[in-house]
Amino acid sequence: MTSQVRSAYWRGFRAGVPFLVVLIPFAMVFGVVATEAGLSVAEVLGFSALVIAGAAQITALQLMQDNAPVLMVLAAALAVNLRMAMYSAALVPHLGAAPLWQRAVIAYFNVDQTFALAQAEYEKRPAMTVPERVAFFLGVATPVCPPWYLFTWIGAVVGARIPPELALDFAVPITFLAIIAPALRTLAHVAAALTSIVMALLLVWMPSGVGVLLAALAAMVVGARVELWLEARKA
Repeated sequence: MTSQVRSAYWRGFRAGVPFLVVLIPFAMVFGVVATEAGLSVAEVLGFSALVIAGAAQITALQLMQDNAPVLMVLAAALAVNLRMAMYSAALVPHLGAAPLWQRAVIAYFNVDQTFALAQAEYEKRPAMTVPERVAFFLGVATPVCPPWYLFTWIGAVVGARIPPELALDFAVPITFLAIIAPALRTLAHVAAALTSIVMALLLVWMPSGVGVLLAALAAMVVGARVELWLEARKA
């Protein structure tokens, strides 16, 4: 491993560490809720390891508690996680040349935090080599993903003893605020963010995850149009 690759890894690691502040209570919330729903500790841990997507896990769990059909549970979880497909498409120009096994690992660890930080880093440092980009991505994943498993397990084991007044569920909205806020650098970014908020509220009546996905698509269209308008004004 070259010094540049090592440097990229540790830069990613340092960038990912602050997310522990919100990731730890988020993971514990899922562990608590899952055990209260009747899952064993092993089932809770397996759920987090296989799905590794908090929003989809909580959505699926809620439907399971409502005795929804298996196909509906799977469809809802997939709808919530369809944003990962957009994340993957956005990473292809940066990581598409990496070996297949590395892309497979990246696909597994491609979550909100790893994508947001990696995308911002690749845009800021376009001269990075593919090995450096892979190293940065995995550096971010190191303090983000393994703790997700650990604190899910802790939440499942000791969740019943956590006082309700601690309100661990605050971590869910704060996690997404921490991801989005640094990305609002231009008018196009702000326009896309506002569009997604308005559309998500207007489409709240739709099945779980579908409204959010449509809001994201509308935000991308608006953001792209604003970006083209800004470029036209400069010309």
